[in-house]
Amino acid sequence: MTIDGTLFSPALLWVMNLLFAFILLLALRLTPWRKFRDMEHLNVFLGAVVALLVLWHMDVQVQSGLSFHLLGVTAITLMFGWSLAVIGAALVLLGVVLNAGTGWDGFAMNALLTGVVPATLTQVALILIRWYLPKQFFVYVLVNGFLTAGLVGVMTGYLAAWLLVVSGAYSFADLSETVLPFFPLMFMPEAFLNGWILAVLVAFKPQWVYSFSDEQYLKGK
Repeated sequence: MTIDGTLFSPALLWVMNLLFAFILLLALRLTPWRKFRDMEHLNVFLGAVVALLVLWHMDVQVQSGLSFHLLGVTAITLMFGWSLAVIGAALVLLGVVLNAGTGWDGFAMNALLTGVVPATLTQVALILIRWYLPKQFFVYVLVNGFLTAGLVGVMTGYLAAWLLVVSGAYSFADLSETVLPFFPLMFMPEAFLNGWILAVLVAFKPQWVYSFSDEQYLKGK
């Protein structure tokens, strides 16, 4: 989801700018840059950023100031980890804004909404699933890939709507009659997109997925 920054007060936008700057600096600090000495890892990351850039350009306006596009952030979080997912999503959003020539006011807010929040939810889900569920191939693909991605997409949509209500751009009654009933429909496309990407990668290129290990999920199962 992408929301128009002009719908929000300058004070709120400044808070979002500071929050995103802090999180981005944290992500830059936590990123294991040494892994990019291997050109394969760098090329895979840059390829994922380009693929995400194409995906985010295929958006549809569902309400004035609110556009929908598939996220794909769950896949890149499971592939590269939280910090690189945050950085990658920021690069993608930068490309979208530069191409459109608009949207600078809400850059930080949308970076938080479409990058930081989905990446964080995915990372938290990964930790909880590893803790409470058995480490099996189908658990990883179906729960971490399909289920997590679908839930993340729906939760991001509702968060965007909540921000619009808090800002006063729309009332809850307005959104409940127009876009809120359709948010659950985001579950399936987001789930299938991320789930199938991960299923293919762990089957053919497991070394590209940082959160997957043959030793943990396949050996002896």
